[in-house]
Amino acid sequence: MAVRLKIGEVAKQTALAVGALRYYESLGLLTSERGDNGYRYYSPDAVQQVQFIKKAQAIGFSLEEIGEVLNLHKQGDTPCGLVQSLLQEKIDQLESQIRQMTEFKAELEDYRDLWASRQPQTLPGNICPLIETVSLIRNS
Repeated sequence: MAVRLKIGEVAKQTALAVGALRYYESLGLLTSERGDNGYRYYSPDAVQQVQFIKKAQAIGFSLEEIGEVLNLHKQGDTPCGLVQSLLQEKIDQLESQIRQMTEFKAELEDYRDLWASRQPQTLPGNICPLIETVSLIRNS
């Protein structure tokens, strides 16, 4: 009979909560068999699979993306091409976010400098005359 691990044993070996393991299973990232006693039993490979999931999450992969990678692996394919493609998408997204954040930072610095050099006049109904000078139309 093959070695089977209870969910608590997998949780202990992977430092992952039992609830997270159940969640991974509900997403199809892990599989278990039910014993006659109703317990979930996992193969020893489940520990390695959870470690893979945690490593993939550590570099920014979503559980959905990890599922795609695991499904390709289950089909007998090596998913490294998909992994590289997903990674490049993440790099491209980060570059775009960095560009947007840099532009936003410059906009905030412009307001800071403008507000430091002059005090806008308080008008009736204004909460903060500085914020009243902010444009709602952003430069994209």
